[in-house]
Amino acid sequence: MNRRPSARELLDRTLDTGSFASWDTPPVDVRPDPGYAADLAAARERSGCDEAVITGEGLLRGRRVAIIACEFSFLAGSIGVAAAERLVVAIERATAERLPLLAAPASGGTRMQEGTVAFLAMVKISAAIAAHKAAGLPYLVYLRHPTTGGVLASWGSQGHVTVAEPGALIGFLGPRVYEALYDRPFPEGVQVAENLHRSGLIDAVLQPEDVPAIAERAFNVLLARAEGLPEGPEPVDEPIPDVPAWDSIVCSRRPGRPGVRALLRHAATDVVPLNGTGEGESDPGLLLALARFGGAPCVLLGQDRDRQSVERPLGPAALREARRGMRIARELRLPLVTVIDTPGAALSKEAEERGMAGQIARCLAELVTLEAPTVSVLLGQGTGGGALALVPADRVISAQHGWLSPLPPEGASAIVHRTVDRAPELAAQQGVRSTELRDNGIVDRIVAEHADASDEPEAFCRRMGAVLRHELTDLLHTDPAVRVAARHDRYRRLGLPG
Repeated sequence: MNRRPSARELLDRTLDTGSFASWDTPPVDVRPDPGYAADLAAARERSGCDEAVITGEGLLRGRRVAIIACEFSFLAGSIGVAAAERLVVAIERATAERLPLLAAPASGGTRMQEGTVAFLAMVKISAAIAAHKAAGLPYLVYLRHPTTGGVLASWGSQGHVTVAEPGALIGFLGPRVYEALYDRPFPEGVQVAENLHRSGLIDAVLQPEDVPAIAERAFNVLLARAEGLPEGPEPVDEPIPDVPAWDSIVCSRRPGRPGVRALLRHAATDVVPLNGTGEGESDPGLLLALARFGGAPCVLLGQDRDRQSVERPLGPAALREARRGMRIARELRLPLVTVIDTPGAALSKEAEERGMAGQIARCLAELVTLEAPTVSVLLGQGTGGGALALVPADRVISAQHGWLSPLPPEGASAIVHRTVDRAPELAAQQGVRSTELRDNGIVDRIVAEHADASDEPEAFCRRMGAVLRHELTDLLHTDPAVRVAARHDRYRRLGLPG
């Protein structure tokens, strides 16, 4: 494995040249015994640092940020009382000065020489990070080689965005300790950054020199509201032709129809893809990202039409991943955009045992009560509970050929007529198409297709992006109490006469 950069080298690569200013003061005196005092003195001599963590502030591509980093050459980056106190003081200062926080741990965990007192210091570090996030401030983590033990189990695992160094050892229990305890080696390839990414535990694996770019994009989104939103022209609503429901359903199923990835590619900026639930699950059918439409920021979670299939339909993990997006929106008070485009959620033994119905219920409850602004986009197929889980919002936008139904029309036809052959008739009767959804108060705005988004994917996505920018900006300027009350009233009265 190649030599890894030290904490100071990482700061030099990450921050603008010459911008770092240390916040460190002399470490608190832990009254070490003579042997430990000698270890500390040797660590200071070897590392050039007075403790295992460095804290301070600097400019990251012109933006002021706070940074905390471990120096592994100081007693394996271990966290004792003095290091923990330095971390907490820095985190609290970042919170008080309303600075985004970037953490770069590389540690063997708790400092064994200080025992249980040091072990419990992870509590106050976690509390300080939680308070920082509760203040609506971003927290980004870059896991370096190695990050293990209590550091991973506290401030290493709380990032809004978490990326890791290629090949980095990342795990709760160090493999050397495991082998000593159990007299066998830990399975290879498990505690490696790339495997954690595959498992949905971290968002990306990046070289140190790539950290500034993703941090800049993330901060551009996460801090956009605080830094002000540019105004833009209101999109013009085009007349929507009267197209039979079945024609729209056929259009929505065309292979070349633009999905959520095309929408981000053609209409969004500062896109930062996130990965998985952060709890060991991921589903390719759900895309989670930070993004901006115009200047308007959002957490976006969208059903990916190209990564759902009969063999791999949208599963419960996708909705757990969606709930991660809702949590980020809630913590950072950012707008949430949901993109609905699914032929239906998984109907299987695994989906039942993994709690599909419960995940739909929790998504509905969290969406309808979320204090952050919400916009849902009916981009294509809107089938069943998998679609319903992402519908409730302050504003609902539909593509002209988007539709929403309790079942695919073929399924509804099979229930009512015991044949799928009358699906077009059922689609017309159920009021599934965008114009009927608007007439019934389910959809607020329709984005025209000329005459099918499959024929003009880029132009259509840009029109949708302009509408999203307008709606997001408008919602951000609306009183939150008024907005949430209106959302509740909307769904409370939906379908009632008058």
